[in-house]
Amino acid sequence: MHPLRVLFAPLAAILALSAPASGQKDNHRNPESDIPARWVAPDADYDYVQRDVMIPMRDGVKLHTVIVMRKDAHDLPMLLERTPYDAGTFVDLQQPRLRDAVWTANREFADDGYIFVYQDVRGKYGSEGAYTMTRPPMGVLNLSRTDDTTDAYDTIDWLVRQVPESNRRVGMIGSSYDGWAVAMALLGPHPALKVAAPESPMIDGWMGDDWFHYGAFRQRNLDYFTGQTSKTGKGEAVPRPGYDDYQTFLDAGSAGAYAEAHGFRQLPWWNRLSIHPVYDSFWQEQALDKLIAAKPSKVPTLWVQGLWDQEDIYGAVRTWEALRSKGLNRSNYLAMGPWHHSQVNGKAEALGPLRWRGDTAADFRHDVLVPFFDTYLKDQVSAHPMSPVLIYNPAEKEWDSFADWPHVQPDELTPFYLQRDFGLAPARPGGGQDSYVSDPAKPVPFEPLPVRMGDHSSWATWLVQDQRFVTTRPDVLSYQTPVLDHELRLEGAPVADLFVKTSGTDADFVVKVIDVYPTTYAEQPEMGGYQLPISLDIFRGRYRKSFDHPTAIPADTVQEYKFRLPTVNYTVKPGHRLMVQVQSTLFPLYDRNPQTFVPNIFFARPTDYRKAIMTVEHGPKGLSAVLLPVVASARRSGG
Repeated sequence: MHPLRVLFAPLAAILALSAPASGQKDNHRNPESDIPARWVAPDADYDYVQRDVMIPMRDGVKLHTVIVMRKDAHDLPMLLERTPYDAGTFVDLQQPRLRDAVWTANREFADDGYIFVYQDVRGKYGSEGAYTMTRPPMGVLNLSRTDDTTDAYDTIDWLVRQVPESNRRVGMIGSSYDGWAVAMALLGPHPALKVAAPESPMIDGWMGDDWFHYGAFRQRNLDYFTGQTSKTGKGEAVPRPGYDDYQTFLDAGSAGAYAEAHGFRQLPWWNRLSIHPVYDSFWQEQALDKLIAAKPSKVPTLWVQGLWDQEDIYGAVRTWEALRSKGLNRSNYLAMGPWHHSQVNGKAEALGPLRWRGDTAADFRHDVLVPFFDTYLKDQVSAHPMSPVLIYNPAEKEWDSFADWPHVQPDELTPFYLQRDFGLAPARPGGGQDSYVSDPAKPVPFEPLPVRMGDHSSWATWLVQDQRFVTTRPDVLSYQTPVLDHELRLEGAPVADLFVKTSGTDADFVVKVIDVYPTTYAEQPEMGGYQLPISLDIFRGRYRKSFDHPTAIPADTVQEYKFRLPTVNYTVKPGHRLMVQVQSTLFPLYDRNPQTFVPNIFFARPTDYRKAIMTVEHGPKGLSAVLLPVVASARRSGG
């Protein structure tokens, strides 16, 4: 053999091995794009299929919709969730098993056999059209011929015609904004919508859900506004160089000054909200509890809410109550769990330091939610029919079922009066008053410093934060009972009833109902002396007479401030105490009241913020109290 042939034989063998297979183009000398025109991922190991479709609405706008089902799907109901949070992220396509691919809230439904439908609301992510924050129903605030009621109707109409694997029945579910979308669908439901579950829905943003609480603005929403309305996709929170949000918002001044400094004039939603600080027609025309009660549907609906929901603690229970007042509770049910906002969709073995018996959210989905949907979507009647009202008792660590709710009517509440020497008791006080100085320059924080409102772990649990971190502040008044020798059972919504005079002309009042644990607690030693809030809220004093016509507070004149607190189902145990705290700030969650009456607090000037002396009366000039829904222990659960 020629010597050169011997030398190049190995090279020839290597080239032969690397040669393109028959029919393949060898383009290494003149490379084209390494990205193929269309990549088809092998899916033989997948037990489900996903379809991305654009569903046309009646005005021609098409909405991006993701449909997911098992490969062998046949005659299955559809579970629809409409969202502004990117429908494409609800399924993890890296997971080949449907149960693993869907998000946590849908796993029990995947086990049970459902087709999942996720849709971007118009103007967000993959959907066409213009986005409007919680777009109002058609009417004076929406002059178009579409809203999220018609969009849900048109979507369901398309689904029952175009998804042959379905049984042509649809259930709607969703939490927070997605829960609002469910509520909107109920204003004019498609005949194929057979069941619904609005979870922590945004119902009335001024009264007690996301944007305000009784007129006090929740400044954490400023991050939400930029995240939601600065882009059709996911926007970002407002950049903050400082680590402590308390100091950042204090330095900024008013909420309006903060917004102005960060470019919020570019955001139409902020511009609309900031010129409507009062409960005028702008808010009244989109309060869904009133609209749904005025135009009730026949769709069986389970209203779901967390007892410590830090974002939407108002809407679900208030809508259920509005329907109940119309005699419509036969098709409307209420469930309240020991959860923070939307925790029903994840794991709920605990909330902050509180520990439950098992995963209360997973158990609820498996034992209550899926059977409720199956009843109307699969004609499978549960062996344990849904109770009209199902509410967790955190102190007993168990679910209570009620035939009706609450047992105690508003005129039957038991006053616990503020007393001399900071006592608290049902007995009428002999007289007295207590004062504190509310200084806008030193507001009471809503959680221990430093405050990081973007930290989900602390944000989700601030409503169960141990209140000892503020009890010793001179601008927080704490009243408590003696150590209880019997249990105190509470079922319903407490009402704060304060009689206060202020040296200023405006004021906010925060009232907290607190379970004070014994100083030693063997079951969980770190809970010894814990001050657990079980119900709290804030009230802006200018609205004491009217929510839509605020008035200045007459200085140094006793005024009554009476407002409802969030619902409780709770047993204060023997050996514990009941405490009530009163203060005037909860910062930076809520914007500061300048304590000087101005037309619009959003745009208060630095000189408007002034110290004021708050004097709480518990004598002849006013019997300040918290009115509690006390029931006898024998009346608990079962109605």
